[in-house]
Amino acid sequence: MKFSSRFFQHLSWKWLYVGLGVKRWLLLLFFGVTILGLGFAYLLVSVYREVTLPSIFYYLTLQFIDHYWRGALFGLVGIALIAVSIAKLSETLVSVFATPDTNLIDLLYRKRARKAGPKIVAIGGGTGLSTLLRGLKEHTDHLTAIVTVADNGGSSGRLRRELGMLPPGDFRQCIAALADSEPLMTSLLQYRFGEGSGLEGHSFGNLFIAAMAGVTGNFERALLESSRVLAVRGQILPSTLENVTLCAETREPELHRVNGESEITHRGKPIERVYLEPEHVPAYPGVVRALLDADLIVAGPGSLYTSVLPNLLVEDVRNALAAAQAQKVYICNVATQPGETDDFTVEDHFDALQQHVGKGVFSTLIANNNFSIPWSSQLRTQVVRLRQGQLEDYEIIVTDLVDEAMPWRHDPRKLAKEIIKWYNQQHANQNSQGENLK
Repeated sequence: MKFSSRFFQHLSWKWLYVGLGVKRWLLLLFFGVTILGLGFAYLLVSVYREVTLPSIFYYLTLQFIDHYWRGALFGLVGIALIAVSIAKLSETLVSVFATPDTNLIDLLYRKRARKAGPKIVAIGGGTGLSTLLRGLKEHTDHLTAIVTVADNGGSSGRLRRELGMLPPGDFRQCIAALADSEPLMTSLLQYRFGEGSGLEGHSFGNLFIAAMAGVTGNFERALLESSRVLAVRGQILPSTLENVTLCAETREPELHRVNGESEITHRGKPIERVYLEPEHVPAYPGVVRALLDADLIVAGPGSLYTSVLPNLLVEDVRNALAAAQAQKVYICNVATQPGETDDFTVEDHFDALQQHVGKGVFSTLIANNNFSIPWSSQLRTQVVRLRQGQLEDYEIIVTDLVDEAMPWRHDPRKLAKEIIKWYNQQHANQNSQGENLK
């Protein structure tokens, strides 16, 4: 019984799943094999009647068994042979596309499901955005990442100053997260040179995008071609093509102006607000289209003031976000950002978001509630918790989102699963309300 169960599970009745686009061809194959079998049967009958065969054929053709049982036996043997051949064919084909333990039917089903998935726009930058994309790409192919261009530190800052290009660092992380050959591609794109005149401190991915910008002639074309070459699922767009500087007003205790994304975090003073210089810059046109066409818009996770909000400070982005009919959700960080959101609670994160984009734009918040995993005492960060446990102005969903290996970060699978679950619930509620109105 166990063998039978494992056999059919391996073979998978998943070939019959709705939406695979396979059943029609299996049916055509069945008819083709049937017609071929009938033709071959007619030929054998003619030969058997007209040609005198050795007596051994009496036993080979099972003539000592009744016609009905003989037909049933041959039919069962034929079905078994077809089933085994399909299973082995699946194994052979899947070795071309994936690892040997991947089931071709599951691979095909997931691909079909992703094609039918919602159009999701993710807003942010840095590690938080790439973590989110790594999880969401398993649920949909219709992904758009909107990335901040205010980064001015590290390798990105150097390339920005020396080549006059947009900072490539956050774009590199998104490309690595959305690439099909992700583990190896991530290692390659994130590789940072430890020595070498002019190379030290640069990551390979940043240099790759810079080189592609030189070859193609501009930054946005470089992103498009890099995504195509690396088989990226979805699209990665800058919030604006303008050369902007992120500025902040900090309380020290008097208000003090700080210029530059890296300087804001380095200064480590409480932030009153952040803004762009120049303030009125146009959004990248593709960003506005993506927001207005989205089914779901996700802000965060990521550094609140230096990754998420810089995108929303672009006036056109903020207006498109407010006008969009999509479901909107904010993902609160698992841990505070040293020098930026020290001692922040869940409510503090959301209050800062609303202060910059307006109340009511985001009405749902997803936060982590798993605080059981111990943290290293050397970390300069704290767990983000609810201050009151009950929020009045917006819906909050608390669940286990933490990465057990790195508890200061989200787990991509857990986070994506919770987002899609929430979206499906909202979508079902909208559909039921529409039916009731009819």
